[in-house]
Amino acid sequence: MIRAAAFVLSACAFAAGMREEQLRYQVNWPSGLGLGEAQLRAARDGSEWKLEFQIEASVPGFKVFDQYRSRANEKLCAAEFEKEFEHGARKGKEKTTFEGGVAKRVTANGGGKSEFPVGDCARDAVSFLFFVRDEVARGRLPAAQKMYFGAAYDVRVQFVGAERVKVSEEMMEADRLKVTVAGSASKLEFDLFLARDEVRTPVLVRVPFAMGNFSMEWMR
Repeated sequence: MIRAAAFVLSACAFAAGMREEQLRYQVNWPSGLGLGEAQLRAARDGSEWKLEFQIEASVPGFKVFDQYRSRANEKLCAAEFEKEFEHGARKGKEKTTFEGGVAKRVTANGGGKSEFPVGDCARDAVSFLFFVRDEVARGRLPAAQKMYFGAAYDVRVQFVGAERVKVSEEMMEADRLKVTVAGSASKLEFDLFLARDEVRTPVLVRVPFAMGNFSMEWMR
């Protein structure tokens, strides 16, 4: 449990306080130069959330396009997750549906089908991000759990502390979270910075690689 002093508690939590959202981000090289843009969208229709994350970036001779769409209930448990990507000449598309504690994954262009148990409330990568925001808005962190991004990944979120960060050329106070995502043969750690507003807007993401920290910065 997060200590009371660690967070400024919101008057209402994310899921109750927001109906529609569209955020734009600048994707940056470690040097700070722009690499591309990303968008995060959310819309609520009754008890259902429609969530989307899209990133488009490029380096000479290599294009990166990723789009992830999620449908989730009011508790941000996933009902459907679609993933589409283009990384240079490599392309892919797949859909996973979640129903009755079972996930059914279908990969386009003859990639095959699979089924696996997921429990009563599964969360894909996009709905998990919104779930983290909702939990932090309520003054707590999500427990370690599975996250689904095609395959299953173990994900853990830790509170690091409050930090002033530069966003769109302005300094602002944010809460820094360290997110660890581990699969059967991979592991990734990155920092997620959430604003201290009602809906805990993601304002900055820093992902370390060998050549330095790549970042995704909110365009206010």
